[in-house]
Amino acid sequence: MVTITLLCPYCESEKLVRNGHAPNGKQRYFCQECKRHSRENPSSRGYSEERKEEILRAYQERSSLRGLERTFGVSRYTVAKWVKKAAKLPPLRETLLQPDAKNPEATTLELDELWSFVLQKAHQVWIWIALCRETRQVVARAIGDRSEKTCRELWNALPESYRAGHCYTDFWSAYQAVIPEEQHTAIGKETGETAHVERWNNTLRQRLSRFVRKTLSFSKSPLMHAACLDLFLHRYNLERAISFM
Repeated sequence: MVTITLLCPYCESEKLVRNGHAPNGKQRYFCQECKRHSRENPSSRGYSEERKEEILRAYQERSSLRGLERTFGVSRYTVAKWVKKAAKLPPLRETLLQPDAKNPEATTLELDELWSFVLQKAHQVWIWIALCRETRQVVARAIGDRSEKTCRELWNALPESYRAGHCYTDFWSAYQAVIPEEQHTAIGKETGETAHVERWNNTLRQRLSRFVRKTLSFSKSPLMHAACLDLFLHRYNLERAISFM
């Protein structure tokens, strides 16, 4: 009888214990020496870039992390790492189309704030969005509370090419305190002047389940909340740029 001794692939210790199974059915092990996890016959190639992109796109279509785990057989922790890594993106302004300087309507913005939460509904997190009316691209975003401070962060995040544009908002007092009076029009929803950004809020809720008002899918950390949003914004803007040209 042949006895096979399993060694830790990291420290080559024999102190391996069984630690459940991976989503693809392979045996997982835990090393009591170096405290690291490994699995039986791991693939040396891992996931291809095409496969990662396929899974991340599914994640951008309201699939939950556990849903991806069931569908694709990839650990939800692995997907979370991919999201955080993919969200280390260049500034949002680099995804924007350059506005036509001769057309004042090209820099017209619609601003709105979107309620969400992290971990529990008592921890409210507001997403502030500045949307270009002409291209429908998200020009800037801010994450925080619903105060004047976060509104000012949104205003400061606007690219210079859009800073002089006219802004349409609702009657929330923070906008009046931050946006110059000559560039600002506070108006009701019934006028339709903020219809595009309000429709965009609905798009976000439909595409990412963690932003739905009543949902069992939610962010457990502010980092993941921001990472998912930024990844979505960059992909959305690039898609809009292609469709607009």
